[in-house]
Amino acid sequence: MATVTVFAGLNLISRFPLVKKYSTQLSPNFPALSNYHGKSCFKFGPAMGLATSRRRPLLLSILSKSDAFCETLDKVDGVEDKEEMEESSETLLYSFSPLPLMLVAALPGAGAVTSLFGPFVELVKSWNLPDWLVHWGHPGNMAVVLFAMGGYGTYLGFRIRFSDDLEEKAKAKDLHPKLLGGMFFFFALGATGGITSLLTSDKPIFESPHAVTGLIGLALLTIQTILPTLFEGNPGLRNVHGILGSGIITLFLVHAALGLQLGLSS
Repeated sequence: MATVTVFAGLNLISRFPLVKKYSTQLSPNFPALSNYHGKSCFKFGPAMGLATSRRRPLLLSILSKSDAFCETLDKVDGVEDKEEMEESSETLLYSFSPLPLMLVAALPGAGAVTSLFGPFVELVKSWNLPDWLVHWGHPGNMAVVLFAMGGYGTYLGFRIRFSDDLEEKAKAKDLHPKLLGGMFFFFALGATGGITSLLTSDKPIFESPHAVTGLIGLALLTIQTILPTLFEGNPGLRNVHGILGSGIITLFLVHAALGLQLGLSS
C-alpha cells in the first residue's frame, strides 16, 4: 500500500487521461485518483483516516487492486482493438474489363464521326420527320433483320449440318449464305442509321453498351463471312463457323435488348 497526497493525485489525473475517463466507475465519494498502465489497475479503497493541520490537509487512502475495474478496462480495450483490426483488415475488390476501352481506342473519335455525319444529319432534320419515327425507326428495322434474316439463316445453317435430306441440304446451302450476307449488309447499313438517329436527337454516340455490342458483332460477322472461303483447306473450320455463328446471334439478341432499354430510357 502507498499513501499519496491530493497534489500527487491531481498530478496522476493530468498525466493519465484514462484515470479521469474511468474514475466514475470507482467510488462516487472519491475524486479520480487512479492509474491505468498496462495490465495494472488501482483505485481507492475505504478511507483509513483523515489528518488535518493548520498548514496542509492530508487525505490518507489505500490503493488496492480492483478486479472488476480491470475487467471493465480490458473489455473496452478489447472492443477498440477489434475495431482497429477490422478497419486495417478491410479489403476492397475492384473489377476492370479493358475490352470496351480497347475497342473504342481502335475506333475513330466520336467528334470525327459526328463531323462526317453532320451534313446528312442536317438534311434529315430538315425533313421534319415525326419524333417516333426517328426514335423507333432504327430499332424496328433492325429487329426485322435480326429475327427474319438472322433467325431463319441460323436455322438453315443447322439444317446443313444435321439434315439427312440431300435436297434440303442443297437448298439450305444456297439460301443460308444469302440470308446471312444480307443480314450483315443491313446491319452495317443500320449502324449508320443508328448513329444518324442519335445525332438527330442530339445524343452522344459510342457511349452505350448497345453501341459497343453492335460494333463487336459487326467485327465478328466480318470474320464469319471469311471463314467459308477456308473450308476446303481446313474442314475443321466448319465447326468453328457453326459455333461462332451461334455466338454472334446470341450477341445480337443481347444487343437488341440493350437497344430496347436505351430506347425506353430516352
